[in-house]
Amino acid sequence: MSVIKSGADESLRIQSLPGLREQVAERLRMAIATGRFPPGARLIERELCEMLGVSRTSLREALRELQTDGLITLQPNKGLSVSVVTPEIAQSIYQVRAALEGLAARLFARHASDEQIRALRESVDRLAEVYQDFSADAFIAAKTRFYDILLEGAGNEVAADMLKRIHTRASQLRVVSLSSASRAKQSIRELSEFLDALEARDEELAYRLCVAHIEAAATAALKSIGQPRSAPL
Repeated sequence: MSVIKSGADESLRIQSLPGLREQVAERLRMAIATGRFPPGARLIERELCEMLGVSRTSLREALRELQTDGLITLQPNKGLSVSVVTPEIAQSIYQVRAALEGLAARLFARHASDEQIRALRESVDRLAEVYQDFSADAFIAAKTRFYDILLEGAGNEVAADMLKRIHTRASQLRVVSLSSASRAKQSIRELSEFLDALEARDEELAYRLCVAHIEAAATAALKSIGQPRSAPL
């Protein structure tokens, strides 16, 4: 099992105090999502405090939040570690994601403003740029922007909150699969077709294309962890 090493890297350090717990939790989420803290890595409080420049109290509050989200696991006699996403868990994540994002697609087609649709297309253009020179940090930022617009336009706060948790769990799988050039190109094609349906206000087509996009993502993600998808989403 890998152990996270502390050092001179200043990129994780927290610079300001307001909303400290949220900042700590967000930095840790990003580190997990981008693979800086890989699945199975032990999380040692003393080292994390040094890396982030925060107290153990603030760190523990953030770690409890991440544990609730399923990103980290407390193992008896071993302490905290980054959760390992098994094929079974990944399958469950994508099943729930397909159901919720399909709903969001319908609602966006029904309720979104023309400006929100334009902003969503711009976010996909940004994703295409990221794929040309892939980095995990830039990808996570661009994908977050895409979903922020989609969920705002959908106008369902409950679905938005649930999807944010699902996306956090899926982010580890996303970065691995989308670093593949072939999957990146396919993903942009899928999203472009999805946007065409949204612009046409075609709820049913938007729903079907959204679910198909997630099924393709599931296939790529499960392949990346060594298990082809065996059941429909």
